Amino acid sequence: MSIYLDFNASALVRPEVQDVMARALADNGNPSAVHAAGRRARARVETARAQVGELVGADPTAVVFSSGGTESNAQALASALAAGCKRVIVSATEHPCVAEAALASGAPVEVLPVDGRGLIDLAWLAEALARPGRAVVAIHHANNESGVIQPIEQAAALVRAAGGWLHVDAIQSAGKVPVDIRALDADSLTLSAHKLGGPQGVGALVLKEGLAGVRIIHGAGQERGLRAGTENVPGIVGFGTAADCAARDLAEVQSHAAWRDGAEARVRAAGATIVGGGAPRLPNTLFMAVEGWDSPQQLITLDLAGVMVSAGSACSSGKVKPSRAMSAMGLDRLATGGVRISGGWSTVEADWTGFTDAWLAAWQKHQARVSERVKEVA
Repeated sequence: MSIYLDFNASALVRPEVQDVMARALADNGNPSAVHAAGRRARARVETARAQVGELVGADPTAVVFSSGGTESNAQALASALAAGCKRVIVSATEHPCVAEAALASGAPVEVLPVDGRGLIDLAWLAEALARPGRAVVAIHHANNESGVIQPIEQAAALVRAAGGWLHVDAIQSAGKVPVDIRALDADSLTLSAHKLGGPQGVGALVLKEGLAGVRIIHGAGQERGLRAGTENVPGIVGFGTAADCAARDLAEVQSHAAWRDGAEARVRAAGATIVGGGAPRLPNTLFMAVEGWDSPQQLITLDLAGVMVSAGSACSSGKVKPSRAMSAMGLDRLATGGVRISGGWSTVEADWTGFTDAWLAAWQKHQARVSERVKEVA
């Protein structure tokens, strides 16, 4: 048995993407060149730009390609600060690349708290925006761990009234729920190809019409002067195709919620806590935790059973770091025991059932071992 349920980390690359990238690699040319191969490469890049813009309701000219979501998030914050923002407000459950970029910016940083469900505190935000100094507010559309969807439109109304800049990291939400930069009323929005079934190492910054960005990588004038360096044509082509496929499959992704909910009911009955369970969530995501059984142990056990999922916390050098989302939600006692299960374009119901069966069997064995150790000590 081999089950892949780690799409929130990296989606499996779609066959359509593999095909179009292979063709782009076979007909390589520099998109800045004026000869025939260069013109063909340029056409591929601009087609992909339109496809990515279409996914989020943006004009193609608003799309700036990059090396990935991390770079684009940094560029978004830099652009807001260059536009006159004096301080940064970052949600407590934001991805580390946004939180770290904010701290590295040199501007004062404030942390927007969340409640026990993982939803931002809108009253706190309103009070913070009323303080002196124009602010850039960074709120992810959906949390990468819990899948909790934030009330972006309500936050946007507050930011707009205060004359601020709203940056929305839509890397996890795009392709799973509708994302439209105009409907969200965001000033900037970021995407990453590998969350959509595209290649790793390609992302995009999408700017609101009329807003100017600043470049953080200097050199020649690629990407309308906003991102120097020869474009990764095969990667960008794959990104565009993945965006096109994601838009096509958007309605089908909603059906995954029923499979997720079935698994959720079974693990909850066995004693698991569902992180963000009381809030709107992405249909493909389940974030769960149990006390006393750390993430690495769970992941290894599941991997041996042929099930690939991920931890809600980052692990390095054998040490478990608490989940950022769970700590912000007041779940410190569970913060080293999170497991994230996330499906995608190739997932079927049997994958969710297989995960649940494997986890329940492993959990039962773990509890039995703990009971034996307690008896030995007694």
